[in-house]
Amino acid sequence: MARTQGSHSDITGPRIRRAALSLFARHGFAAVSMRQIAGEVGVQAGALYNYTPDKQTLLYQLMREHMEDLLSARETRAAVAGADPLARLEDFTRHHIRFHIERPDEVFIAYMELRNLTPENFAEIESLRRAYETELETILRDGVDAGVFTVPDPRIATYAVIAMLTGVNTWYRAGGRLSLDEVEAIYWDMVRKLVMV
Repeated sequence: MARTQGSHSDITGPRIRRAALSLFARHGFAAVSMRQIAGEVGVQAGALYNYTPDKQTLLYQLMREHMEDLLSARETRAAVAGADPLARLEDFTRHHIRFHIERPDEVFIAYMELRNLTPENFAEIESLRRAYETELETILRDGVDAGVFTVPDPRIATYAVIAMLTGVNTWYRAGGRLSLDEVEAIYWDMVRKLVMV
């Protein structure tokens, strides 16, 4: 029997995850079959099971990888941002926008496909999301304690700011009227005004 294109030993998990990411983002998790993922990679559908037990695991791995990358990047930046709540909030704002703009498929899946995770996988991803939210909530609480911010409920403010910043992905396009630097500056000004005394 002739070998299928790509069915040699260099087919790896990362190629399968990239194909799944693209297909899930374009068509939605529920509409994509393992056969379609295999076709995108260029292997027989059965070969996928050498790399992943099922489609649910692929979805979970994609979300987990995205959240772990985000948390790792924030940890690195937080160490540089210093102690000043205003500087930390600006860094969080600008970094959130830029990190997410560079990963539109990951962001779409991370927000739109949560409902398709099993309860166990959902709990793990939700825990990672909560860790990220906690960083912003801590910044806001520190700013309130320092008398720099006036935020009646830091947790609600955290949800509002993250939703606002993530929303940039729905409309921003490179080469449009505003550069990404300009968008960051405008959003930072809005966030600053939202929380300042």
